[in-house]
Amino acid sequence: MSDRNVLSVPVTRNALHGGALREVAFAPSAAIPASATGVITIDLAQLRANWRALAMHVAPAGCAAVVKADAYGLGAARIVPALYQAGCRNFFVATFDEAAAALKYAPGATVYILDGVMPGAARDIAALGARPVLTSLGEVDAWAALAAEDEAAPPAALHVDTGLHRLGMAEDELEALVADDALMARLDFAVVMSHLACADEASHAMNRQQLDTFKRLRAKLPRARASLAASDGLMLGRSFHFDLVRPGYALYGGQANADLKTPVSPVVQVSARILQVQDVPAGGAIGYSATYRAATPRRIATVAAGYADGVFRHASAANGETGGAVIVRGQKAPVVGRVSMDLITVDITDIDGPPPVRGDYVDLVGPRLPLEAVGAGARTIGYEVLTRLGHRFHRHYVDNSD
Repeated sequence: MSDRNVLSVPVTRNALHGGALREVAFAPSAAIPASATGVITIDLAQLRANWRALAMHVAPAGCAAVVKADAYGLGAARIVPALYQAGCRNFFVATFDEAAAALKYAPGATVYILDGVMPGAARDIAALGARPVLTSLGEVDAWAALAAEDEAAPPAALHVDTGLHRLGMAEDELEALVADDALMARLDFAVVMSHLACADEASHAMNRQQLDTFKRLRAKLPRARASLAASDGLMLGRSFHFDLVRPGYALYGGQANADLKTPVSPVVQVSARILQVQDVPAGGAIGYSATYRAATPRRIATVAAGYADGVFRHASAANGETGGAVIVRGQKAPVVGRVSMDLITVDITDIDGPPPVRGDYVDLVGPRLPLEAVGAGARTIGYEVLTRLGHRFHRHYVDNSD
């Protein structure tokens, strides 16, 4: 493959159309620089299709979008407008700066800040026009202080703890809050929410326990919209949907539990280029610390991606150990040796067809190697794989709307 003809062999994605999967080719694009050594291809049309599929699945409940961490590393500047175009009007982020960005990219949208109100930040949040997710009486008091003489403070959300014990107001605090008529008169809770601990395990007893607790607690704020489910929780049944669901990972094609059959398809493909191909003799050491030695003569490709790019060091493979893998010409090739800062080495000895050469792309994430499989190979989860993708990858956005 010449340096000028990047992605000359079409790569594919799976798209959901009427419940049936079909293969759709990503067309080569001059927008990818010839000098690029790695590319993240992000399908905006599929992103919109995923949001619409989830919105249809949970209707009549509303469907928000979680776009924290720069839209899970994919670029909020392109992801947020695409979701707004699809019809999304409610967004959740983690921080003030993320809220400012989301409102810039989707003017008029409603943006909730999951981290709540940091000390001294209430007026800045109100001026921005974002809505904090309050988690304690201290935050509630800080927000209520913004109320005018005859007018409540700007709308906010309230996070109640139902058993995750990470963020959220405890039940005794909630009871004290709702019993304080003067304080409640200064507040406008648009949403009351909580978060599930074990939603990726559909049969886990915690799901039902948290559901029952949330029903009891949200009844104390009957005028607020209720929100419990995120990506996996929205597949647990309609009783978990309430008024608003908050998918994040699922929007980008992630499925933490394939058994839940979330109606989404991959949005992301991650590819990196081969820098060198060499034949290693039997007994030859590969990579740092010589943790892997070739038992027989092997053909090894060195690929331009390493832990600085989000390839986990746990994907390394020593003799007798299985590590990560990549896809070369549609076939799986194992990582051998240590993952280093900029490079991985993969065994391409058994790849059928024309021999891979310098400049060819291999897939680190794609239709044949989904986020969950990559995570399993590195002893982590797909969420972390997605959000750890480095800035050295060229972000290539495609929008092949039907």
